[in-house]
This record gives sequence, C-alpha cells and structure tokens, in this order.
Amino acid sequence: MTAQLIDGNALAAQVRSEVAHRVTALKARGVQPHLAILLVGDNPASQVYVRSKVADSEQTGLQATLERLPADTTQAALLARIAALNADPAVHGILVQLPLPAHLDAQAVIEAIAPHKDVDGFHVASAGALMVGQSGFRPCTPYGCMKMLESIGYDLRGKHAVVIGRSNIVGKPMAMMLLAANATVTICHSATADLASHTRQADVIVAAVGKRHVLTAGMVKPGAVVIDVGMNRDDAGKLCGDVDFDRVKDVAGWITPVPGGVGPMTRAMLLVNTLEAAERASA
Repeated sequence: MTAQLIDGNALAAQVRSEVAHRVTALKARGVQPHLAILLVGDNPASQVYVRSKVADSEQTGLQATLERLPADTTQAALLARIAALNADPAVHGILVQLPLPAHLDAQAVIEAIAPHKDVDGFHVASAGALMVGQSGFRPCTPYGCMKMLESIGYDLRGKHAVVIGRSNIVGKPMAMMLLAANATVTICHSATADLASHTRQADVIVAAVGKRHVLTAGMVKPGAVVIDVGMNRDDAGKLCGDVDFDRVKDVAGWITPVPGGVGPMTRAMLLVNTLEAAERASA
C-alpha cells in the first residue's frame, strides 16, 4: 500500500480562490477586509511567516498591514497598540506573530485582542466557544486539518482519532474539533505510556508535538489517515515533520507531506477567519 497524498498547496489554493470571491462581494458593498499583523523583533522564521501571510492576503484582495515593532518594545506599548487596533473599525482581524521576545507576556497579549478580531483563534473566548460548541474563530492549524479531512470525503463519525500533542494552539482544539465531528478522541502527550499502543488503534492520527519521527511506520494501522503538523529540521537542515514520512506512507491510506501539507492550510484558514470577521462586522 502507498498512501494517497493530501496536497495542502492545492487545497489552500482552492480556499484562497473561494475567499477571493467572497472578498469581491464584500468590496462591492463598500467593505475592505483588513488584517493587521504585529511583528515584534527580528526572528527570522517569523519574518518568513508574516511575509507569506501578507502575500496570501494580497492574492485574495484582503488588505494586510504589517507593523514591525522593535525587539525591546515594552508590554505597555504593545498592549496600547493592540487597544488602538481594537478600536479601529477599519481593522477586522488582529494577529500578533508568535513567539514574542522573552520579556513579553504572550498570554496577556493574546487576551488583549478583542475576541471579535481574534483571527488566530487563541483568545480564551475563542477556546471557550469551541469547547461548548458555539460559533467563534477556530485556531487556524486544526481548522486547516479538518478541511483536509473534509477534502478527501472522510467521515469521522464513529472513527477513532488520536491526537499526539496537547498544546493550546493545536492539540487541544484539534481534539475538540474531531469530537464535534463525532469521532472518538484520544489525546496523547509526553507523559503517555506506550504511545504506539494508542496510535495502532487509530483510524486518524494527528501528530503535533514538534519532534522528528515521533510517529513511525510500526505505530500506524494500515489504511489510517495521518496528518503531520510538525515543523522540524533533519540532520541536513531540511524541513520535515513529526512523521517518518518515507516509511509511514507505505502503511497509511492518506498522508500529508511536510512541507506542502498543513502549513499552507494554516495560512489559508487565517484568510477565512479574517474574511468572516469582516462579514460579521458588516452584517
């Protein structure tokens, strides 16, 4: 068996096309969807990420404003800037690129963003809405994973899904979204005893711990769907995921690559969230 590839680049292009059509409709009503991105410091990876987010936005007709703040920006100054963006009716979404410099309190910064502009889906109000099944912004990475499962016509009802990782950004919201789709969900993490005993029972595995080759071929049930959220570097410095892709693809039924899998979908769902924020604001 060789797994079928879930092409994140192709699916993200489709999502961007759909967003562009809806942006055009909003503009016809005099509404310009607008995303404000705050980048504090000069983290090289963060600079690459925000450039991609700006480019994606421009491709769909969304306005993206990137504000670069010095690495020594104070907590008070950053919170003041967020407050100003919260109050600006022309700004529909606010994204503060993580990680922040060590002297800044990331959680306090996230909580300072108005929930109706929280297009990253990280605010406690967004997390609470997801927990209780109310409408709200979904964190972009697990949201993208769900769209990838949807794209292959995968019915999660009654399936066993294993999420490896319990972060607030991916693992926990991923589990909630799978649960909402009527999957039976197991969350595994660094303290899980015998990880393989759980993953070998899974119909769907989402690997999201940031550890290379945490999921190997012997840990996967034949035909399972494997979603690789990891972003790591191998010994040669090449980008790779949490999954031993070359071997797992010979066991799984479906698999996402790294790069070209979940990453593009994360950015695409940011556009969707920003568009929906603008649509709600103009309703």
